[in-house]
Amino acid sequence: MFSVEERESLRSALIAAAGADPRIAGAALTGSAALAREDKWSDIDLALRLGADADELEVLADWTSRMYDDHGAVDHLDVWRGETRFRVFLLRSGLQVDIAFWAWAKFSATGPAFLLLFGAANERPLPGPPTAAELIGTGWLHALHARSSIARGRRWQAEYMLGGMREQILALACLRLQLPTAHGRGFDDLPAEVTGPMTGTLARSLDQAELTRAFGAATEALITETRHADAGLADRIEPVLRQLVSVLPAR
Repeated sequence: MFSVEERESLRSALIAAAGADPRIAGAALTGSAALAREDKWSDIDLALRLGADADELEVLADWTSRMYDDHGAVDHLDVWRGETRFRVFLLRSGLQVDIAFWAWAKFSATGPAFLLLFGAANERPLPGPPTAAELIGTGWLHALHARSSIARGRRWQAEYMLGGMREQILALACLRLQLPTAHGRGFDDLPAEVTGPMTGTLARSLDQAELTRAFGAATEALITETRHADAGLADRIEPVLRQLVSVLPAR
């Protein structure tokens, strides 16, 4: 496994390479390093601003070769945010390195975790968190599919849908308490009065009765968080959600 010193050395090398590359007009740290919240498990997140006339595919190919030839990459994955490519590298050491290749006109902060290293960034409004209505809607959508999966005996799919319900419920609680909602980043900062009951939404097995029990607990939690956000909406969806649980056989 990588050490903190190895991670720092690699990040310094990448920043130096970006500064020396005439096709790169700017760079920023993103992720935990930008907020001075790194720990020994943190990865490297680097955002690069391509020059106005840079050939993106050429830059991408050169930087990819650098990661494999010089830094021990064993695989990579492209993740897209709109039109921007984030190339995520897995290194032999187990370190993850995310390098975003931003077009000149698009390079800007997408959240508070953005520390400009050189160059300039475009000024754009920061995107907000999801709305409570979006999280509630996604929650009841997962509930519908959890119910049908349990009823059909599709037990792995049911557990997957329960996980989706749980994610939306916890994100709702984070939104209510002004914690980060994305990627579970605020979940561990939720108070025990929220997380305690949520342990009941974890299925201890794929037995139908256990899945049904966990689904009932998740449904109650979704109703509770919906009521915090919108009491009128909670009144409308509560009877429907309770019916989803009641029609399932106990086993």
